Amino acid sequence: MAKVVFRFHAELNDFLPPSQRQVSFTHVFKERCSIKDMIEALGVPHTEVDCIWVNAEAVDFSYIVQDGERIDVHPISTATNIIPVVSLRPPLPSILHFVLDVHLGKLASSLRLLGFDTLYRNDYDDEELAEISASQQRVLFTRDKGLLMRSRVTYGYYVRATNPEQQIIEVLRRFDLFGKILPFQRCIRCNGLLEPVSKESILNQLPHQTRLEIDEFHRCGECSQIYWRGSHYERMQQFIEGVLNAQESA
Repeated sequence: MAKVVFRFHAELNDFLPPSQRQVSFTHVFKERCSIKDMIEALGVPHTEVDCIWVNAEAVDFSYIVQDGERIDVHPISTATNIIPVVSLRPPLPSILHFVLDVHLGKLASSLRLLGFDTLYRNDYDDEELAEISASQQRVLFTRDKGLLMRSRVTYGYYVRATNPEQQIIEVLRRFDLFGKILPFQRCIRCNGLLEPVSKESILNQLPHQTRLEIDEFHRCGECSQIYWRGSHYERMQQFIEGVLNAQESA
């Protein structure tokens, strides 16, 4: 029986049983195994890993684990302070696009409200999500770690928070998105881009009071949903201000 000593760092411990968190522990194995497969067998999705050191030397996911080695596994929060680093995946695209699983509908709406290209449907299955993430280079957000372990998924993130208001702050911090917020650019319902539309062209679609009080409108180029600055706009503005305040208090 072969043995190695693992140590997972920082937030990677979220995926481990309590007895293995924040400590070095021995892992026993029988068969030849890549380090990627071994890390995932211990419960940590490869998308969460940013740097792997074996006996103080950086390796990539294809490395074959040998008996007696010491393995340190780092997330992005600690790996950025370590050099040299062997790249485990291509760099993230300069402009980020997202796809979310069925359980993150409110987070999807929040991301769209803030201007981020976010695909979401409540009937995507896991295979579709993995394929969309891979083919369109979208970061996959999920609370299903098994989904992140699919080999097709290159960019992914396990959302820790369960409260939607905490989730949006979490992902904005993790991907440094506060400076890229451009609210009211996308349709919350379908993710389409909004464009100005004349009041005259949509009069028959407006509530009576809205016709009297509002003159500026936008319409989704995909689903034709109409937006204007009513009471819902004030609530959205308050939400955006809360998000920006969270950045300042971080």
